Amino acid sequence: MLEKIIIAIDGYSSCGKSTLAKQLANHLNYVYIDTGAMYRAVALYALENGLIKDNYVMRDELVAELPQINIIFKHNPQNNKSETWLNGKNVEHEIRGLEVSRYVSFISLIKEVRRKLVALQREMGKLKGIVMDGRDIGTAVFPGAELKIFMTADKDVRIKRRYDELKRKQAHVSMDDVSENITTRDFEDTHREENPLRQAEDARVIDNTDLSMDEQFKMVVEWVIELENKLKNASV
Repeated sequence: MLEKIIIAIDGYSSCGKSTLAKQLANHLNYVYIDTGAMYRAVALYALENGLIKDNYVMRDELVAELPQINIIFKHNPQNNKSETWLNGKNVEHEIRGLEVSRYVSFISLIKEVRRKLVALQREMGKLKGIVMDGRDIGTAVFPGAELKIFMTADKDVRIKRRYDELKRKQAHVSMDDVSENITTRDFEDTHREENPLRQAEDARVIDNTDLSMDEQFKMVVEWVIELENKLKNASV
């Protein structure tokens, strides 16, 4: 039996981190944990409970509410996907909207939010055999992960990907809206004080500007098999 590992995927917005993570989890029979969805769920909670007013996140009030926020993932057998549940409600669709996207980076700046979610993420990873994507997985959540991947792509390509994704969901957005959102998120992700987005020293970099999803998937599967075999041989 091969030894299971932790796969930590970090990178910029709209690089396809979640798509790759889901592909790997399905192929390897690993558990997929969407950390971005967790922060989005907190942002949705704040929006729905009046904790964001006039483009301002009411930090102290949100921190006081954190014990009331419960986030879990449930497998949906109808679409064979892991979906996000917030306080007993399936919010997978709601958390993907542009309004949540506008505030998720600001929510992630709050150190108490990050600490709560990092604790939950570490608990989920105790048994290994997981794929987790986000902004600080390989640097802060699982610095000892056996495979760390850092994903990037040309900014214009990322904007077009995000725009196309939202239009497929029939969202009423403009390319300028998406460009502004991506630019803001890039800045906030890389400049926040608490665990900013950065490439781990031992991460393998994927620039998928000109890579297909199939090409990058096959490349990473080879990395995983190589690492699993190495661990198996080391334990013999």
